[in-house]
Amino acid sequence: MSDRATKDDILAFAKHFPFFNLIGLELLDLKPRWSLTRITARPDLNQPAGILHGGIIASLIDTGIAQAMLLTDEFQKVRAEAGALVSVDLRVRYLRPVSSGFITCESNIVHLGRKIVHASSLVKNDAGKDVALGESIYMIVPGSDLHRG
Repeated sequence: MSDRATKDDILAFAKHFPFFNLIGLELLDLKPRWSLTRITARPDLNQPAGILHGGIIASLIDTGIAQAMLLTDEFQKVRAEAGALVSVDLRVRYLRPVSSGFITCESNIVHLGRKIVHASSLVKNDAGKDVALGESIYMIVPGSDLHRG
């Protein structure tokens, strides 16, 4: 990506990111403080009872929130200084199981402070029914703090 990441840069990067490909995560759209991501259910992502593993849903939420940060001026500044965005708390409330089809996650940044970010996500199945609610707190870590030896 260039010095200032664009929406097209991020979408292109996401298509080739190994972890996203491993679990089938797609970044559908994003803008500052918002993103839309999706995962299609498949048998190798299921837990033993035959439903989508909760960790997959949690990964979708965590990733959706991170993607919602990428086009913000705050993240661009931290990125330029070799800093990072780090999860410090992730909470998921599972509302209904998923065994087929796809799930989408809409993530929003609720509060974007100098160091702390609060965000929320809503995961829905392909019938439009709520599957999970997510909340997260991220910390913005400047490069000077991240790379201390």
